[in-house]
Amino acid sequence: MLTEERHRKIIEWLERDGLVKSQDLIQYLDASESTIRRDLQELEDLGTLERVHGGAKRPQHLEQELGIFEKSSKNVQQKKLVAQLAAECIVEGDVIYLDAGTTTSEMIPYLTNRAITVVTNSVGLAARLVELQIATIVLGGRIKLTTDAVVGSQALEQLKQYRFNKAFMGMNGIHLDSGFSTPDPEEAILKRTAIQQSEEAFVLVDHSKFNQTSFVSVAPLSAASILTDTCPLVIHDQITEQTTLKEVSV
Repeated sequence: MLTEERHRKIIEWLERDGLVKSQDLIQYLDASESTIRRDLQELEDLGTLERVHGGAKRPQHLEQELGIFEKSSKNVQQKKLVAQLAAECIVEGDVIYLDAGTTTSEMIPYLTNRAITVVTNSVGLAARLVELQIATIVLGGRIKLTTDAVVGSQALEQLKQYRFNKAFMGMNGIHLDSGFSTPDPEEAILKRTAIQQSEEAFVLVDHSKFNQTSFVSVAPLSAASILTDTCPLVIHDQITEQTTLKEVSV
């Protein structure tokens, strides 16, 4: 196998699972240990991956956050499936918190004709909910233009007044050690508070968020159930030891 093809397959593996073991690469690519070691070094020099003991992982950009339009174009079908799974958790009469985010926004079509009340920190999501005649409360405060999230002390104080049956949260990173995380400190404290104010909390993510750590810790994995399209096999059992994990059935 040519070097370029091995590199491409390594990158594809990392994009899918976030983490790859050297021994798996040796077997999968039918290459020697020295060849795989050289491949990983070359890809690390290019900034494509970060070498760790026994393998490699996607590079961490702790404070980097994509804008809402960039996020909305990634893993669209997976987000729709996760959103549908999340909506199935809601029962009539629920008061729910809907976090700003592209995956949580995909829940809205599944909330039509539901007798529920929604509190959100997204002006965009609130507008769509109102169009569907869903009882909606939007938090007040400063709007973060890149993510459409309302943030700041005013939003936080208002959020503390509410209690929810369920909270549905977006998240930038899920990691066995650092738990749930996000790049922005102001968004992190709102997410943390919403989880605390809820009887049940659900974090909605696609597979790309696993083995990722962002700048600010939000909560340990035990604080919320995880709803996803698929969890990487290399960490599946360790995730389920810490929290409830539900994957989309296809």
